[in-house]
Amino acid sequence: MTTSAPISERRFVTPLILVTILFFLWALAVNLNDVLIPHLKKVFDLNDFQSALIQVAFFGGYCLSALPAGRLLEKIGYKNGIVVGLVTCAVGALLFIPAASIQVYGLFLFALFVMACGQGVLEVAANPYVTLLGPADSSERRLNLAQSFNAVGAVVTPFIGSAFILSVLEYSREQLTTMTPAEIAAYRTAVVSTVRMPYVVIAGIFFAYAVVIFLSKLPEVGASDGAVKQESTREELRDILRYSQLVKGVIAQFFYVGAQIGVASFVIRLAQHSIPGMLQKDASYYLKLHLIGFMLGRFSGSYIMKRVPAARLLSLFAFSTLICLLVVLLGSGVASLWAVVVIGFFHSIMFPTIFALSIKHLGRYTKLGSSLLVASILGGAVCPAIMGFISDHSSIRVAFIVPLICQAYVLYFAVRGYRPVPVEGTPGAELSTVK
Repeated sequence: MTTSAPISERRFVTPLILVTILFFLWALAVNLNDVLIPHLKKVFDLNDFQSALIQVAFFGGYCLSALPAGRLLEKIGYKNGIVVGLVTCAVGALLFIPAASIQVYGLFLFALFVMACGQGVLEVAANPYVTLLGPADSSERRLNLAQSFNAVGAVVTPFIGSAFILSVLEYSREQLTTMTPAEIAAYRTAVVSTVRMPYVVIAGIFFAYAVVIFLSKLPEVGASDGAVKQESTREELRDILRYSQLVKGVIAQFFYVGAQIGVASFVIRLAQHSIPGMLQKDASYYLKLHLIGFMLGRFSGSYIMKRVPAARLLSLFAFSTLICLLVVLLGSGVASLWAVVVIGFFHSIMFPTIFALSIKHLGRYTKLGSSLLVASILGGAVCPAIMGFISDHSSIRVAFIVPLICQAYVLYFAVRGYRPVPVEGTPGAELSTVK
């Protein structure tokens, strides 16, 4: 099977461009976490599990905001939902100012949590909105193309983080032991202050783009039929859970995001473990390459899907990721680092492809289904924390068994789990058929 459907329609070109820019922007906040983890680990003298709480706070916010975001979109629509998400993200970014001033790790976590709540709203709104801006047969390609610009933002972010957040001269643990308490305090103040300016800029960008979206004319496509009786959230959940491709997709998304965030969170840590004595700024080179591979995979994957069915390409990428993770677990030195770099390429298409395959045939339940898929991003909080715990009690290399297990389920979803089964008697939704 191949798809020859156009990527979109002329009337949807402007809305698609505006939302695609949004994907680029929110990548800045998400991917700075991979730089924050080693940075704040150094400042607050954290172990790997404690530093992974950054991802717990961030993706916990995604999870908790997902269902309320779906309800919010039902009331105010995609456009206003995007504005709310952007403003919330900006407020969270501004909270980095007091966090850096008083140097409390918990306040950094709260700031990230607020930002994540805003991005949860953006995810619930933007992902399904893109799938609706054109023919259904090209929805996976369209979402992969939009998400490709998210990958561009992911590539740019480590360079920003390296230039600004990791700009302070780095001291080893041995060097710090020779410093006076006053010198250590001054050093930590200098290190913490580097996070302030990048997040102030991010806040300004989000506020400005919220104004752009508010003044634009985004069509409210795929809106629910007003004649359909409104159901309670419990009734809707009962009905929507009858769609097996969605249920399996939520599980697959949980495991994929857990694997993707877990790998990216500890690229720098693995580099320093594999090559003793390597500085964080030098180790971030491998994170940059990992994210460049991620970007290239998004663009090439979107093109390949014109000729290769989305599920088949997903299965190929999931299998290749498993091979790379085995190299990380069983290899050593530079070989394992390059395997991690290549994983970025194969991770690229997974989120948008799982998302698009899971919400097909949901009809008026599309927004609620999108909420559940965004809630499954909780995997990004759980898996890095488990990896950090394993690393503290064994080694960071052994911790990569967690994304290996996660990718095994993604492969199952790509081979069989995505296939819909007939759903009868569910009001307001399309019947799905086995393909």
